[in-house]
Amino acid sequence: MYEWHRYIQTIVDEIDRCIKNGNGEALTLTFLARRLGYSEFHTTRRFREISGMQFRDYLRRRRLAFALLAVRDSQRSILDIALDHGFSSHAAFTRAFKDAYGMTPSEYRKSPKPVVLRMKINPFDRYFLGLGEIGMVKSTGGVKVYFVTIPAHKFLHIKNYESHGYWDFWEKQSQIPGQDCDTICGLLDSIKGKLDDQGGSGPNSGSGQCMGYISDPKGPVGEWGYPRAGCYGVRLPLDYSGELPEQMEVMDVPEGEYIVFEHGPFDYYTENSAVAQKMRKAMAEFDFSDTGYCFDHTPGRVAYFYHEPERCWKYIRPVRRV
Repeated sequence: MYEWHRYIQTIVDEIDRCIKNGNGEALTLTFLARRLGYSEFHTTRRFREISGMQFRDYLRRRRLAFALLAVRDSQRSILDIALDHGFSSHAAFTRAFKDAYGMTPSEYRKSPKPVVLRMKINPFDRYFLGLGEIGMVKSTGGVKVYFVTIPAHKFLHIKNYESHGYWDFWEKQSQIPGQDCDTICGLLDSIKGKLDDQGGSGPNSGSGQCMGYISDPKGPVGEWGYPRAGCYGVRLPLDYSGELPEQMEVMDVPEGEYIVFEHGPFDYYTENSAVAQKMRKAMAEFDFSDTGYCFDHTPGRVAYFYHEPERCWKYIRPVRRV
């Protein structure tokens, strides 16, 4: 089953690549099954077992997600967008769009609202599978450490006072209606103008999304040794005035100084555990002597965690002068 999680991840990534490159004609079950070397029947059955949905339903919803971004971010005609994303007509696209998002493409273009956009599944999930020790460690890079001043901004997020770590956070959030991972990530993906946004809607953090840890006496004491509340959200400009999802909260984060622990790109499948150990070690053993700083655990200060294997693994933790 481990290998099939990787195979389905290959299909999911290929779908996004084809849509982004305008190569929609390649998005057939025949083409994708041939890439894996299995029959269409076997590929379809495995896809449903792992993803929880039919291949054709996933493909249709993913095309709709990319089409919504085109409606939002371009002035191209609705018909051209519909045809480019595999819909036979303006009417067919409008019906599918309204069924998925509760409004027509024209209505959305006139007044974009937060919608549950994300439909990309990530079947190869180290938290779900408990993986991370697979293969040889190949990384040779170390952890970069530096100080930065981050301007004032907003942090839009959901918060949990009982979670310990990423997987436990989402497990607890899934018990709250409208607070599960797919819904929250989808809503955040649809918000334009996020800070740190690299474009598209691939891995969570790559679209500006991140874990946050707010220092809070009401939260549990985490591995960093102080009480904190686990959060998940996006950073927004301080003057952001767009509509926000009702099940999320927003806080103003004043300008502040931070220390950054950053590891460069790494292989998700073979190096994740080793890089995690390096990051924990770097933070635990960092010597603040002669820097004039120390970690700042003042209530209300926020630390951010970005996990983007293609670019970096990064912790951004607040500091204060001593």
